[in-house]
Amino acid sequence: MQNQKFTHFNAAGEAHMVDVGDKAVTNRIAVTEGFIYLQPATLELILQGSHKKGDVLGIARIAGIMASKRTADLIPLCHPLPLTHVEIELSPQPEKNRIRAQVTAKTNGQTGVEMEALTATQITLLTIYDMCKAVDRGMEISGVKLLEKAGGKSGHWRNDALEI
Repeated sequence: MQNQKFTHFNAAGEAHMVDVGDKAVTNRIAVTEGFIYLQPATLELILQGSHKKGDVLGIARIAGIMASKRTADLIPLCHPLPLTHVEIELSPQPEKNRIRAQVTAKTNGQTGVEMEALTATQITLLTIYDMCKAVDRGMEISGVKLLEKAGGKSGHWRNDALEI
C-alpha cells in the first residue's frame, strides 16, 4: 500500500465528510459481486418460480436498486449521488448451490459509486435470504467485494486477483 491515509478523518482525527467540491465531474462506474449459498431444494424452488412469496429474484433485484438509491441515508459519511444506471444480474449456479449477484452502478459525479454498488449487492442478497428463510435458515451470504471501478483521478481499477 502506498503512503495513503483515511480520508474521512480531519487533521485532528475527527470524522468528517470529504469535500469533493473541487473535483471534476466524471463518468463513474463500479462493479461488485456477492453470493448467497442455499440448500439445493431452496434454489430449485426459486428457479421453478414455485416459492409461495413470488418471484424471489425479481423482488431481490428491485430491492437492490432501491437500496442503491438510499446509500447516503445508510452510510453516515457517504455523499448522495444521482445514479444514472444500476443493473443487477442474478445468476443461479446450481452446481455450487448458490446465486451470484453482480451489480453495476453508474453516475456522473465528483466521487465514486462503489458504496452504492456494494449496498445494492448486500440488500439484493439479504432480500433473497428474507424471502427464503422460512424454508432454509442455513443460507450464507459471502464474497461481497468490489470487482472494478472507473472514473475520477484514480482512473480505472480492476481486482485482477479475483475470479470474475
